[in-house]
Formats: sequence, structure tokens, C-alpha cells
Amino acid sequence: MVSFLIVYASWSGNTKEVAEIIEETFTKMNVPFTTYRIGGGVAVPNPSDYGAMLLGSFTWEKGSTPDEVKDFVAELGYKPPNVYVFGTGDTQFGGDELFCLATVKLARFYESQFPPLLIEQSPRGEQEVKAINWAEGVVTHWQYLQK
Repeated sequence: MVSFLIVYASWSGNTKEVAEIIEETFTKMNVPFTTYRIGGGVAVPNPSDYGAMLLGSFTWEKGSTPDEVKDFVAELGYKPPNVYVFGTGDTQFGGDELFCLATVKLARFYESQFPPLLIEQSPRGEQEVKAINWAEGVVTHWQYLQK
């Protein structure tokens, strides 16, 4: 089975919680993964060593992608294939128009072939189920691409 690289940035902890739900889901599915927190002070794993990369970001200031995520993307120096994008946002700051806009922009930038996961604030209750289903869908999608 292919290994996935889960990369994320989180300030409030919401995006980290989503990453942890993905990790738990992958663990239950016996899917190997490595997790890297952007800004964590360790060397960035090379995405080309993995079958796919999952990139998580929160949305900042009027729909912006956080600088640390932009820096991560720039430091890679290339667009890895097979990127799945997840993120957190808050409709109270900008409504539906700006909700998780950084996540949407990243999915567009990487030409992701799978819909991005958009979580309102913290992944509790129904949103946790949404994150689990999305993570399972990522694995199913990846397997489909391999046929």
C-alpha cells in the first residue's frame, strides 16, 4: 500500500484536529502515513517519496492563505501530483463567499482531482463524520487512480 504525506498548518488547533482525524482514519484502515506540521521546526519530507500528499490549511484574513503555507508551497519548488486538500474556516468572518477560501485556492492551484474538505471551525459531531468520510474517500480515490 502507498504511503501518504499529511502536511498542515494550524494556529487555533482546528486544522490540527482535522489532521488527527485523518490520521486516526488512516490508522484504522491500515494506511501508512507520515505527518508534518508546517512550522514545526523539522525538515520537510519530500512529497515525491509518497504516493500522495494531503495539505491542510486554515483560511486567514478575508480568505487569504497563511504565509507559512505559501512559504511551504514555494519551498517545494514544484507541484507534486496527487494532492488532496483540507482546511478549516469560519463563516462569521466573510460569510460563505470567503469560507475556507484558502483551501479552495490550494485545491485549484494543485489541480486536485478530489473535492477539498471544508470544515467550519472545529471538526466536532457531524463535521468529524464529514472528515472521516473524506479521509476514507481519499484512499478510495487513490486506489481508483491506480487501476
